[in-house]
Amino acid sequence: MKIGFIGAGSMGSLLIEAFILAEAVEPHQIKVSNRTFAKAENLAIKFPGLQAEHSNSAVAKDSDIVFLCIKPHEFAKVIAEIKPVVSRDQLVVSITSPVLLAQLEQELDCHIAKIIPSITNKMWSGATLCIYGGQIDKAHQISLEKLLAYISEPIRIEENYTRIVSDISSCGPAFFAFLLQQFIDAAVERTGIARAEAMVIASNMLLGTGLLLTEGGLTTEDVQQRVAVPGGITAKALAMLKEETSGIFDKLIETTHHKYYEDVQKVQETFTIQEVREQ
Repeated sequence: MKIGFIGAGSMGSLLIEAFILAEAVEPHQIKVSNRTFAKAENLAIKFPGLQAEHSNSAVAKDSDIVFLCIKPHEFAKVIAEIKPVVSRDQLVVSITSPVLLAQLEQELDCHIAKIIPSITNKMWSGATLCIYGGQIDKAHQISLEKLLAYISEPIRIEENYTRIVSDISSCGPAFFAFLLQQFIDAAVERTGIARAEAMVIASNMLLGTGLLLTEGGLTTEDVQQRVAVPGGITAKALAMLKEETSGIFDKLIETTHHKYYEDVQKVQETFTIQEVREQ
C-alpha cells in the first residue's frame, strides 16, 4: 500500500509517526508534501525511506490513500492541484471537519472519506471517527479502518454529528487537559505541593478514570457514587462543582458549533472562487 500525506503540520505529522511506529506501514510506503517543504523534509530525515515531495500532485499520483491534512481555506486550491492526477480507484481522506463530503465528491471522481483523528492516536489509543458518503465502496472502508485500527478504535458516524463528536473525541483532550491544569495550579497555589509531583498524581488519576470508564465497565455516575460517600468531602465538593459549572458545557458546544458553521461557509466560498478562476 502506498500512502500520501498532503500537509505535515501538527496532525499530519502525528499520523505519519503513529502509523510508522505502530508498524502499520514502512517509511518507504509514504510520500509527504507540505506548504513549507522543510517540514516534509524533516520527516524524511527522521524516517529514512519516506519521500518528501515538492508538489501535492506528486504525492497524490499513484498513492492508494491520500490524506488531506490541511486547513479549511487551503482545500479548494489543493483539490484543483491534485484533481488531474487522481484516479477512480484511489481513496482521498480529509481530516478537516468543516469540509463536507459533498464538496469533495463534487470535485473528485474517486473514493472519498472523512476522518476525525485525535491527539490520543499518538499513543495508539482513543477513537478515530470515520465518515462516509455515497462515493466509497465497502472494500475501501474496510481498508481504511484496518489502517486506522493500528493507532485507534475506528468508529463510524454520520456526517451531521461531525461537530459534536469532534468536540468530544478530538477537542476533548485539550478541554480536559485545561481543566486538569486548573486543578493542579490550585493545588500548588493552595498547598505548596511540587508541581511535578501534582502533575504525576493528577495524570495517573485521569488515566485510571479513563480505564474505569472503558475496561472497568463503570459509568460516570458509577464513579461519582463509588467515590463520594454521602455527607463526605467528595460529595460536598461535587455539589459545589454542579452549582458552579452549571451550563458551562452548553456554552462550550455553542461556541464550537458557531465556529464550525462559520468555517463551513468559508470553505464553500473558497470552492466557489476556485471554480470562477478555472472558467
